[in-house]
Amino acid sequence: MKVSLNAVYGWLLLLPAMVLLAAFTHYPALATLWHSFFSTPKANRAAVFVGADNYAVMLEDPVFWQAFWNNLIFALGTIPLSVAIALIMALWVNNKLAGRGFLRLAYFTPTILPMVAVANIWLFFYTPQYGLVDQIGQFLHLPSVNWLGTKSTALPALMLVTIWKEAGFFMIFYLAALQQISPSLREAALLEGASRWQYFWRILLPLLMPTTLFVLINALINAFRMVDHVLVMTKGGPDNASTLLLFYIYEVGFSYWDTSYAATLSVVLLLVLSLIAFLKFRWLDRRTHYQ
Repeated sequence: MKVSLNAVYGWLLLLPAMVLLAAFTHYPALATLWHSFFSTPKANRAAVFVGADNYAVMLEDPVFWQAFWNNLIFALGTIPLSVAIALIMALWVNNKLAGRGFLRLAYFTPTILPMVAVANIWLFFYTPQYGLVDQIGQFLHLPSVNWLGTKSTALPALMLVTIWKEAGFFMIFYLAALQQISPSLREAALLEGASRWQYFWRILLPLLMPTTLFVLINALINAFRMVDHVLVMTKGGPDNASTLLLFYIYEVGFSYWDTSYAATLSVVLLLVLSLIAFLKFRWLDRRTHYQ
């Protein structure tokens, strides 16, 4: 009887979190999947079952494929650089430096700024002729460039903003992990004749793999949920050169009011995120050393 009471007590403790998880995660996901098989309801026409028609339309939608490839390029360009810069910054500010607290604050400041505020700041930086970037270019006698209005530079410009904002956030996780590693490991490695590079590659990096896995999954989610910067800075232009998947879903759902097609795109986005996260876990599983 005592065991059953403990079990009931445990489930009651879990109940609030389970209700919130089901209401705000599982139910919306299942509802989105369900609505993707129906047409969008109109004022004089109820939604009807259309099967996989929305998915067939999606496969023939050139804007979807443009947004999909843009998002892949965006993720491949931002995730490795953000994580690498975060690790370098964490290693730097983990040392005993003069003004170490100021450096940590400076690196972390972009993270606490609202995303819309960051987008507006960089929108000013990228302003042709008058922005900070063009002012530096003029000082170096470089031609003026419309960074957000040119197809070849719009997406890289957004990627730079994302790296600037997220690197400091990921640095905090690496810094916390570094502070949990005993300094005696480094001292022992140096006494054994290991170089700094060997210590980093053979000892420090494997110990940081759990943190790296966590950071990579968060960076992946952030790369595919980016919408604020696109909405403020480029609105997907020029000619969909900077359109990302979530921004396209936002446009379809709230500008064109095609909620069923937006649900279809959302299902595909969830599947892509799940697949990439699963592959990351499988690939890094053998390389992750938990303490």
